[in-house]
Amino acid sequence: MKKLVTAVLFLFATLITAQESKHLTLESAVLDGYKLLPEQKPMQWIQDSDNFAYNENSSLFVESASVSGKIIKTPALQLEDLQNVLPDLKRLPNTFSKITKQDVTFTNGHSIITYNYKIKTISETITYPNESENMDYSNKANAVAYTIENNLFVANSSNPKIVVTNYDNKNIVSGQAIARSEFGITKGTFWSPNGTSLAFYQKDETKVTDYPLVDINTTPAVLNNIKYPMNGMNSEIAKVGIYNLSTNYVTYLDIDTSDEHYLTNLSWSPDEAFVFLAELNRDQNHMWFNMYDVTTGKKVKTLFEEKNDKWVEPEHDAVFIPNSISKFLWLSEHDGFMNLYLYDINKGLEKQLTNYKWVIKNIIGFDSANKNVIISGTGNDARDNKVFKVSLKNGKTEVLTPESGVHQVSLSSDGNYLIDSYSSLYIPRITKIKAVNNSKERNVHAADNPLNDYQLGTTEFITLKDKNGTDLYGRIIKPANFDTSRKYPVLIYVYGGPHAQMITNSWLGGSNLWMQWMAAEKDYILFTLDNHGSESRGFDFESIIHRRLGDKEMEDQLIGVEYLKSLPFVDGNRLAIHGWSYGGFMTNSLMLRHPGVFTTAVAGGPVTDWKFYEIMYGERYMDRWQENEAGFKSSQLQNYVNNLDGKLLEIIGSIDPVVVPQHTMTLLDAFIKNNKQVDLFIYPMHPHNVRGLDRAHLMRKILDYVVENNK
Repeated sequence: MKKLVTAVLFLFATLITAQESKHLTLESAVLDGYKLLPEQKPMQWIQDSDNFAYNENSSLFVESASVSGKIIKTPALQLEDLQNVLPDLKRLPNTFSKITKQDVTFTNGHSIITYNYKIKTISETITYPNESENMDYSNKANAVAYTIENNLFVANSSNPKIVVTNYDNKNIVSGQAIARSEFGITKGTFWSPNGTSLAFYQKDETKVTDYPLVDINTTPAVLNNIKYPMNGMNSEIAKVGIYNLSTNYVTYLDIDTSDEHYLTNLSWSPDEAFVFLAELNRDQNHMWFNMYDVTTGKKVKTLFEEKNDKWVEPEHDAVFIPNSISKFLWLSEHDGFMNLYLYDINKGLEKQLTNYKWVIKNIIGFDSANKNVIISGTGNDARDNKVFKVSLKNGKTEVLTPESGVHQVSLSSDGNYLIDSYSSLYIPRITKIKAVNNSKERNVHAADNPLNDYQLGTTEFITLKDKNGTDLYGRIIKPANFDTSRKYPVLIYVYGGPHAQMITNSWLGGSNLWMQWMAAEKDYILFTLDNHGSESRGFDFESIIHRRLGDKEMEDQLIGVEYLKSLPFVDGNRLAIHGWSYGGFMTNSLMLRHPGVFTTAVAGGPVTDWKFYEIMYGERYMDRWQENEAGFKSSQLQNYVNNLDGKLLEIIGSIDPVVVPQHTMTLLDAFIKNNKQVDLFIYPMHPHNVRGLDRAHLMRKILDYVVENNK
């Protein structure tokens, strides 16, 4: 096999002798890892200005964004000023909901506080109940939307609990994310541009099956039924309501969703007259972008449609061009990569604005003249995330952040400047102010290497080729005091599923500190490869997995195994593998469908039968099980238990609402019936991931199991 290996060495640890170095502990790597991240200076734009604010020594400073000339830095607010009116406040907020030239707005307990730092008084307080969830603040409305149980409420400065919905039926849920948070849906409330109305999602889960989870924190334990829409079964029924703050009246959009189709990517027109929805059939292969009248709830028209034999997955709402109530940008990957399209609500498609062969990630905003849109995307290297300026006239593109790495940016409200904070494999973090309309910039902060005194190994990027010549990106972490004459054991960490990317050109190459600990303290090589199906590589790279989950992914992972075995310093007889969720599915699949490759495997929260997984995600990639029996049978791990050759540990949380315990229990049952011995560990009262202090126990369990058995 031809291998193109691109090594970018992460050498800081190897320059320090073991005698001089500190040693990571696993517990500190897992629980205190945030303390060892490169320092990031929190900076926030002040509305309607070119100034930004940041916390320093219990004070809020305001600084000019100028990239040339004298820099003016002024103290605007001190902690003791706030404590004079809020005695219980312990520190300045890390971030503010809004900063203007005279006010700061922030959350304090169960209140939204607006404080005038010019005259040092609270100008407004919005309080909401202690049991509130899903808070969504609008500075235009001066109100916050929130949910209590299954209903939606609004609070303003004069009323802490305005009722929007009041359903006794717990199956009717308002104001929360729907569709299991797929399709880019992260919340359930959407304020109109001027804050006069609130759009919200509502779902009816009456026909969705109950799934039993057990709460052991009572005596006796009690049943907790959750709603879980399994593949091929009944799904939720979605609606969209529009709440008018002036009339206190809710209008529901006139949409028949009895066919269980999805309502996604809700957006408002700038004049608040219309709401737009990307409506997707349950089969997820046909999308209609529809326009609705806010006053009547009636559909106005369908602006465009998208179809694909595999899937259509809208993930971004429409973004209107400033100073226009008709022209908007739409992100779609129907030509193979996520690109920008310019539409007009009266004329339809005006033009495809970009034709990149790489992936746009997000629309950030517009420049001061509203002639260019600012976007983020990978550029030519999928491991990067850069920022670009794109002409709305002709799509001409200029890179604003040319440095290789992962850039996180914030655009000033006037579109003149960017706060650009970025890292790469070899750069901890650099923060700059960049002018959007020219190449001028200035450095604001450069973080020191927080691991400089620790004994660590070296981290390198590699690039392999699949059988068709497609690049596959990987990462290898070599032990501290690496000796090429030795043979090292390997732990492969795998995820492998859609909407995830393990290999990024960010600090430590996207690795976790426990991986660095394993390499430095246990003399292990850590290896990870992003296979087909991973994100940021375009539709063809991702969608090749359709209806046959596991097949192509394993093929790519075995290319990684072949590469490892070709290295003279790798002990090819001591390979272990670990992954969680989709990575648990991949871990079990590789262990059982390719016996003899790995001595040891630890599968966490694993999907074992896609028939047990949720509709929204599972039917996109596998279709319904009734329509794809061959694909479901091929990926069903219970069919391969007789192949087990080595040590296998399954780990789950007892109340996992994502990959429900039925997955692992049915797999264990198959092992028992076939007289195969495996290991199991359950974390009581933990959901899909093990968080908090118990996570240190989890990682100790996993890594001890690997070290003890990978022999």
